[in-house]
This record gives sequence, C-alpha cells and structure tokens, in this order.
Amino acid sequence: MIFLRYESFRGYLRAYPVTSVIIALNLIYFIVIAFTGDTNSTEHLIDYGAFTSYAPGDPLGTNEPWRYVTSIFMHAGFQHLLFNMFSVLVFAPPLERLLKSFKYAVFYLLCGILGNALSAVVSSFTEDKWAVHVAVGASGAIYGVYGAFLFISLFRKAWLDEASRKTVYMILGFGVVYSIVIPSIDLWGHVGGGLAGFLLYGLLDRAMSKKRRRY
Repeated sequence: MIFLRYESFRGYLRAYPVTSVIIALNLIYFIVIAFTGDTNSTEHLIDYGAFTSYAPGDPLGTNEPWRYVTSIFMHAGFQHLLFNMFSVLVFAPPLERLLKSFKYAVFYLLCGILGNALSAVVSSFTEDKWAVHVAVGASGAIYGVYGAFLFISLFRKAWLDEASRKTVYMILGFGVVYSIVIPSIDLWGHVGGGLAGFLLYGLLDRAMSKKRRRY
C-alpha cells in the first residue's frame, strides 16, 4: 500500500521536500490570513489572493492572473485546510518520488491552475452573469494527484498493488459524490484538476517511456 506513511518527521522532509514546502506554505498563509481577519470572509480572502472571475468583463480572471497561483495555497476555514493538507501529506509523496521534485512541483501547480480555469469557464455559463466567481483551496492540485494515480491504476497496473488501486478508485468516487452533494464545494475545480492530472501525467509517462527505451 503506497499511501501508508511510515517515515519519521525528518525522514519525510528529506524524502519529499516539495510536498513539505507545499504543506508549510499552506499553513503559513492560513495563519497570516487568520491573524488579519476572518478566513471564511469572501472579501478578506479576495484581499489576500483568492481566485476571482467576473463573467461579463473577465470570465477567466485574466486581469489578475497571479490569483490562479495564490488561491491554491489558501483555505476557507481550519477544517478546509486540515482536510486538504491531510490529503497532500498522505497521497502526494509517492507521486513526488515518481516524478522527482522539479517535475512534481510544476505538475502540482499546473493542476491547480487548470482546475481554477475550468471552474471559471463553467461558472461563466452557469452562474448569474453579474456574479463574481470566487475560489480558494488546494483541491484542484490534489485532484491532479488523484488523476495521475488514476492513469497509473488504469494503464500501469503493475506499478500499484491492488489495495492502492482500490484506494484511488474509492477516493475519486467519494470525492465526486461529495463535491456534488455539498453546494459550497467547487465541483468543476475538482474535475478540472483531476482531468489535468490525468492528461499531464499521461504526457509525462509517454516522455519517460521514450527515455527508458533509449537507454
């Protein structure tokens, strides 16, 4: 079971430096936002970098593109932060080990960005045309990690034991249902991140396979 963590604190930091930095940045940013206001306040979150888009004039949020990244490290409330950081802590390390640190860092950020992008596109068609779309959280990037493991579970079965594959299917199935049932959850951010992770990992897998054949 690759998702069980046995490392000591120091061992975890040494083995998974990017995942450790991601968790640290989320925690630090949450503390900063909590000390300066209400982490559940939409206005406060927007002031500190939440992703926003406005359907009539800026449907993709391109007027302030930096929000695509800052929002990935923000959370609305401690429960939101705790749930997402637990997911990163447990499920991200095997992918960091597989991709190596630099590729994994780029992969994680791209999944979060593309999750925000799909969410903004869908909201521009489905929400009130005068509404401002607001999103925060690491979920898009986390679902990108799940999407990568879905690719591995389907096309590289020998790399995962049966228990790990079942865990991937269960988490994704539960995640989709939970995202639909709870209205405050950004379903399309999750879907966008998951699709991005599945497709991006597919491209990386193809490139790595070619490299292995050359050697």
